[in-house]
Amino acid sequence: MMNSTQLSYFTLAAYFDTGLFKYLFFIIAMFLYAMILCTNVLLIVIICMNRSLHEPMYLFLCSLFVNELYGSTGLFPFLLLQILSDIHTVSVPFCFLQIYCVHSYGGVEYLNLAIMSYDRYLAICYPLQYNTRMTSHKIAILIAVIWLYPLLACVIMISLSSPLQLCGNIIYKVYCDNYSIVKLACSDTSVINIYGLFATFGTIICPLILIIFTYMKILKVCFSGSKQTRQKAVSTCTPHLASLLNFSFGASFEILQSRFNMNSVPNMLRIFLSLYWLTCQPLFNPVMYGLNMSNIRNICKSLLFSEMYIPSG
Repeated sequence: MMNSTQLSYFTLAAYFDTGLFKYLFFIIAMFLYAMILCTNVLLIVIICMNRSLHEPMYLFLCSLFVNELYGSTGLFPFLLLQILSDIHTVSVPFCFLQIYCVHSYGGVEYLNLAIMSYDRYLAICYPLQYNTRMTSHKIAILIAVIWLYPLLACVIMISLSSPLQLCGNIIYKVYCDNYSIVKLACSDTSVINIYGLFATFGTIICPLILIIFTYMKILKVCFSGSKQTRQKAVSTCTPHLASLLNFSFGASFEILQSRFNMNSVPNMLRIFLSLYWLTCQPLFNPVMYGLNMSNIRNICKSLLFSEMYIPSG
């Protein structure tokens, strides 16, 4: 029995020998990370540099894209090193750092999507009062809440996990997560389990209630409103719903895999699905919003064609 301060490393047991295929996996992961960096940075710059996009919806989108960079950076550099390594161990401090990044990324992502659904609710259900209800001061407060609540919640979570007495150092995953550490504990975990219930309520249940409420109201307005209202709802809510469902699918599988025996699922599929919410969501969002939001799409097209145009004289 020892606590995490007495351990020097954790072993990540989900990795297995892939032979020369590890170089292929490395190239795929590197390409995916490069695409995530390029697409998200491009859209952040476009939103920041164009005053026409300094509206609530795009500012919340900008916050979402920053979070994609944050979450993917918490995973990919570490994952790339582990793919090429023959010994899959991680130091205890770095493991807890990764736990903090991964969990806070998930909290910020879901809360950001919930606030975006509230923004769409105001824009569609109260179009004439939208500018008075969604002021710049309110936007700043909402973005601060989106980030500060998950970041502070994860600080408390780490402070409760790190002193636990552990009976092992083997984590059956390809990256560190908090529940895997808690499962190694020999000491009483009732405090962190109770805190986990409160944190789940704050980061999952409350945003879910807000999302369900706003979309019920949006659907009600769509069925009773004009064709123009329905078109506006479809054009702005489709990418948001797609992003929400994509993230929910990946995160749900990760939660289920952590808490239930998934040995019947092939190992490669388990690894892919456990990484899905951290690898596909950061690329899915910029592509989805870049293609579906006409203002962003038009600016991207103008930038592309201006680079391609060469003056003749």
